Formats: sequence, C-alpha cells, structure tokens
Amino acid sequence: MTDIIKLLPDSVANQIAAGEVIQRPASVIKELVENALDAGADKIDIVVKDAGRTLVSVIDNGCGMSDTDARLCFERHATSKIKTADDLFKLRTMGFRGEALASIAAVAQVELMTKRGTDEIGTKIVIEGSVVKEQTVKPMAKGTHIHVKNLFFNVPARRNFLKSNEVEMRHVVEEFTRIAIINPEVSFTLTSNDKEMFHLYGGTLKQRIVGLFGKEYDGRLLPVGQETNSVAISGFIVKPEFSKKTRGEQYFFANKRFIKHSYLHHAVENAFQELLPKDSFPGYFIDIEVDPKNIDVNIHPTKTEVNFIDVKLVYAILHAAVRKAIGQHNLAPLLDFSVDTDVNAAFDQASMMDKPITQPHIDFNPSYNPFRNATPKSNGENWRILYESHDARVENDENQGENENDNLNTTTSNDQDGLYLQLQQSFIVTAMRSGLMVIDQHLAHERILFDKFLKQIENHNVPSQQELFPHNINLSAGDASLLKEIRPELEQIGFTIEPMGLTTFVVKGTPADLKETDILSVVENILETCKNGAGAKMGKSFSIARSMASQSAVKYGQRLTVAEMRDMVDRLFACPVPETAPNGKRIFTILDVNELKNKLAQS
Repeated sequence: MTDIIKLLPDSVANQIAAGEVIQRPASVIKELVENALDAGADKIDIVVKDAGRTLVSVIDNGCGMSDTDARLCFERHATSKIKTADDLFKLRTMGFRGEALASIAAVAQVELMTKRGTDEIGTKIVIEGSVVKEQTVKPMAKGTHIHVKNLFFNVPARRNFLKSNEVEMRHVVEEFTRIAIINPEVSFTLTSNDKEMFHLYGGTLKQRIVGLFGKEYDGRLLPVGQETNSVAISGFIVKPEFSKKTRGEQYFFANKRFIKHSYLHHAVENAFQELLPKDSFPGYFIDIEVDPKNIDVNIHPTKTEVNFIDVKLVYAILHAAVRKAIGQHNLAPLLDFSVDTDVNAAFDQASMMDKPITQPHIDFNPSYNPFRNATPKSNGENWRILYESHDARVENDENQGENENDNLNTTTSNDQDGLYLQLQQSFIVTAMRSGLMVIDQHLAHERILFDKFLKQIENHNVPSQQELFPHNINLSAGDASLLKEIRPELEQIGFTIEPMGLTTFVVKGTPADLKETDILSVVENILETCKNGAGAKMGKSFSIARSMASQSAVKYGQRLTVAEMRDMVDRLFACPVPETAPNGKRIFTILDVNELKNKLAQS
C-alpha cells in the first residue's frame, strides 16, 4: 500500500491558518494595526471600501522594513519578536506568532510598500494567494503601507459567509475602537468609502474616550487606579447614573491588549451592586498590567482570551479599585467609624463613676390576663367575617374601579362569561372544566404583542405616531452602526429614525402601541437584544419584535379590569403558540381539580 500522509503545500497551510486568524475584514485591520504599533508608529491611517471587502489599507509612520524583511514577513511563522520558547513568557508586543501576514496573503491580493529611516529608497511587493507577483523599489517616506484587496477572492465559500456591509462595518468600527482606546498617544484616522469617520489626535486616555464616544463623556468618567507589587489597575469607569441598557462600553485590556474575561467582568459588576438601574450594565475602560510571565495570551488565535496565573488576586484588586473609585466620588455610602461626641459623653468614665450603680427594674402587673374579657369567636365566624370583608372589597372594586387598601390584592368577576380573578396584580386566574388556569399577565401580553409586531414587520403594516418633540439620541460607534443596520425593520413597526451624524440620531415617530416614554432606553434594549441572546441567532426581525413586546407588555403589579383580563385571555389563545413566551418561559399552568382533591384529602 502507498503512504497516505503527505505534507500540505505552504499555500494550503496558509489558507487553513487564515481560517483561524482572518475571519472577516475587521480581523485584517486588527493584525495590521497591531503590527504598526509594534513598529513604533505614532500616526496610523486606516481606509476601507465596501466594509473591507474591496479594500483595507493601513498606513503608518513606523520603523519600516528592509527589502529582505519585507519579503520574509509573508512567510509563515516568520517573526522578529521571539527567538526561543521562553520569549513567549516575556512578551510586551501585539503580533508575535508570524501568521497574520502569511494568512492575509493567502486569501487576498496584497500590496506592501515599506522603507526604513536609514534607507534611501523603499521596497514594494505584490503578492496574491501566497504567490509573489512583483518586488521592486519604491520611493516613499519612512513607514509601511499595506493594501489588502479583494479579501477571500480565491476562497469563494469564505467570501459568501461574510455578512452585509452594515454588519461587517460594525465589526470594523468595534475593532478600531478597541485598538484606539488603549493607545491614546497614537493619532488614528478611519475612512470608509472616502468618508472620514474618525480623526483622533494623540492625547490622554480620557481625551481618547471622549473622542470616540462623545464630548458628554467628559463628565461621566471616574478614574480608577490601584497598584500592587503584582498587579496595576488603571483606567476609567462610567458613573452609575449614566449606565446603559447595552454592553457596548465594556473594555478590558491586559498589558494594553483587548481581552474578554467574564470572571473579571463580574468583579466590576459586583462593585456596582445596588447602584445600577434595572437591566443596565456598568461602563468601564480598564487596563490590567501584570508581569508577562504571569499571563498566557496565546490560548486563542485572536489573543482576546487570556489566562492569569492568579486570577482570584486580580479579581480582588480590581473589585477593590472600582469600589474605591465609586466611594471617593460619593457614589456609594462609606462606613463611618467616627463616634459622635454625645456618645462619648454618655460613656465618659468620670461621669459614670459619680452615679450609683442600680439594678434595672421593669414594672408589670402579675394579675393581667389578656383573654379575661375577650369573647372567643368560632372558626365559622372568622370565615364569615373574612368572606364578608372580601365581598365588600369586590363590590367596592366594581363600583369604584380600584381599592388601594385591598390586602388580598385581587380583582374578581363572576359573570355569564366565567370567573376572572387577578392575583397579586400579576396573575390572571380563570375557571375551566378541569380546574383553574393561572396565567402570567406580563408573559401573556408579551406573546400577544410579539406575534403582532412580527406580523407587522413581515407585512409592512405600520401604525405609527409622530412625536410632538423629536428625541435626539447619541450612541457609541458600534451601536450606531447596528442601529443603521436594523433601521428598515424598525421603520416597519412604526419607528421613524433619521441619522444626524456618525453616532447621533433623531427619533421622529414611534410605534402606536409603545407605552414607554424613555425612547433612548427602548432603542438601547432593542440593540442589546439584537447583539446578545437567543434573539440574535433568530434574526433581526425576531430580536426587534421580542424586545418591543417585552417593553410594551403590561407589567407585574399593574391592575387590570375584568374586561382587560377577558380580552387578554381571548387574544392569548388566538396566538399560534399560546403556551410559551418569546423567551421560552411558560405562560400559564392548570391546577387540576383531581390534584386539588388529592391534596385536600392528604391534609
């Protein structure tokens, strides 16, 4: 038999590596900009066309490369940053494995121009699909220019998996933001389809955050700082009152490299405990500096996941640093160990010595009997009183529409259509032949509205109400890009939203069924549902309908009239799937008569 194991050609191996490192145009930007930073650049210009499908250009003024290095940098595992395995535990640079340029060149048409400051002339290399097409001299200034054209031109299947330009541009902006935040001393520009989106000048971290997220952030940030022998924490948190309904402003960096770490996120979230509004997320921009030997950044191809040797120590220091920042700015109550002067006086030893010590004495009547004059009532009388008071409350409800002193917290009706009872202003109880049905009023209404909104999106049936005073909303760059992406679906359910700039929008119309008046909160909730959870997997229409239904549905604790309860039950069972809410939770349960009989018999 012939041998079956063969070495892959370099071009095929590079394409396989590209599948791990280069997932979309944003991945190209990440790798190229990190190389530019490692080259010492303090000015980096990024240009994209068609969200990076057609062109990604990164131009820097870094140290540049010689003609030999320019040719060698496209070889797999070629790197200037490590020489031995031990160097992996001393890394302070970004790209170091030598796979990025080789992977990019394997799936795109690449043009590289580079020149060192000591050279008289630069080098130009053209490479397509790992094949060098041209290498010539090029007059230019010091630095490196890389143009990546027609990404995945030779891998059609990969190119077909790219999302729409709006989605891919959102990833580009997010990747740009991650890099720009933690390198505030570097000037950046980002241009898309010949339109400049960002022009950031070198400065402080706070100036960079304001430049990326808006001038209003100048008054929203609190500095965070804590330094120990093993860990140094620095950066900013967003004041709790400015927290948002989306996770778009949560940035962790380890040694100036963006990371994702749910355990450390919990440390920050826990530090904000009881300070955040419901369903809001803390905002933070935090860098964690540790000795490179105490962190492993090479556990994921994109290096966004890391391991700390002592992650519990990092957690504790981070939590303490955030709590300290909150406390110093009077955003959380601090323990006051000072003692009031009146308390000191009361326990002054001299004054205590002047007074005679007496045994405490309590006066009481030994002959008192609380039951002496009371006439005991039978259980039958107690039940009669309970039902009489309850009947009075029901009658009062029907006459006045509400009763604030109703301790049972119920609304009932017993008419020709059957019994309807609202329990704790959260559940609807109605009678069936087999027993009692208990319905969650919020989930029931959510299911009704979800089906309605989803149908409106599909049928373009748009009842809308125009706002007397339009609402201006400001979003982060990533959220703004997502809002532009889902605008068509939002307009199909009654929103009228117009962009006023890169990250500013004006809301001129809202759905007729929308009861919520905080439009920014509504929009942020929709964006969060689209970005996360099961809704993101089901598509934009599903996510938008689910978020709108959740926000517009009746809330727990909201009193319903008998007519409203009857209507809600009728509409629920007209839905295709009345059993479960859009989030998968069960809407109702049935208390079977036989089960009740068995329970009563057992008691």
